[in-house]
Amino acid sequence: MIKKTRIMTPGPTPVPVDVLLEGAKETIAHRTPEFKKMLKTASENLKKVFRTDGHVFILSSSGTGALEAAVANTVSPGDKVITIVGGKFGERWAELGQAYGANMVKIEVEWGDLAEPAQVEKVLRENPDTKVVFSTLSETSTGVVYDIKGIAEVVKKTDAILVVDAVSGLIAEPLEMSEWGVDIAVAGSQKAFMMPPGLAFVAVQTEKAWKRIEETSSPRYYFDLRAYKKKHPDTPYTGAVNLVYQLNKALEMIEEEGMENIWKRHALFAEAMRNGVKEIGLELLPKKPGNVLTAVKIPEGVDGAEFLKVAREKYGMYFSGGQGKLTGKIFRASNLGYVDRLDMISAMAVIEMVLSDLGKKVPIGAGVKVVEETLLKG
Repeated sequence: MIKKTRIMTPGPTPVPVDVLLEGAKETIAHRTPEFKKMLKTASENLKKVFRTDGHVFILSSSGTGALEAAVANTVSPGDKVITIVGGKFGERWAELGQAYGANMVKIEVEWGDLAEPAQVEKVLRENPDTKVVFSTLSETSTGVVYDIKGIAEVVKKTDAILVVDAVSGLIAEPLEMSEWGVDIAVAGSQKAFMMPPGLAFVAVQTEKAWKRIEETSSPRYYFDLRAYKKKHPDTPYTGAVNLVYQLNKALEMIEEEGMENIWKRHALFAEAMRNGVKEIGLELLPKKPGNVLTAVKIPEGVDGAEFLKVAREKYGMYFSGGQGKLTGKIFRASNLGYVDRLDMISAMAVIEMVLSDLGKKVPIGAGVKVVEETLLKG
């Protein structure tokens, strides 16, 4: 039987054919005027995506490389930092901080919950010598979106800087670096950018952030943002030429649709999926769901790993499972990036059919109907 593959994971995400074809262009030398022009175009358009008037640097790495760059450039051994830990990627900030010798203060919240700005403010009052606050925009492992605007309001009243993991959230969720006063934000190409993995981005908005970068004593080389600033918009090391072709095409498509329209699209699709799964009796994990993905609790009597396997092998639909302590307990259906209305309807249909295959009685078509009704409103 013919089986098409449909990716509904929060990274890598589907890539438009026009973006894929850009990667087939001739590879040119990275120290040529042509490539420098490409990098300049990419850098200017990335600023529009991050909503910043600061610098945006392009790294040849995964998103985790951008996270490490942010830590290596802002944390000296012994520095006190605050990390919000409410999922796998909050944990990653903490692990990176520990690797660079930080004096770690964790704001730990239940996975599926979130830290409010008032909690951050309280911990900052108790730790006035804090150098950096690390947060996520969208906690990909739980589907929670954080109030970065509110957290930024709290942090900018102190001497600390705010560093935000926007790897999955950027483009799908509003992030106004300049307006909100976010000091540093990082992202990766394989999410809402609609690109293959391989590029990461670090945006530095404020002079406060640059002062912290200059004062930091941690050893760094490849990820030294001072070297990137000196060469900007060129890169200090070999640029990923063909990925930059793809980046510029993706950014062109993003600009054509418009950021506000993209935010609305992600919000509509996420609402449709939430409404659909609730209609068939499933329960959401997050207390404040975001618009990147829908994290759904695996119903009683259903094996989480088997759910993913049947969706993948029988229907060609790739969902993501839970991570860490949520392994086997949830599945995650993304609507990130190059996803359309029919993808959302197909995803809901597969959820219903897989549960039925696994012996869980659900009202077939009920979730699909609600997804369609929600989409028709948008």
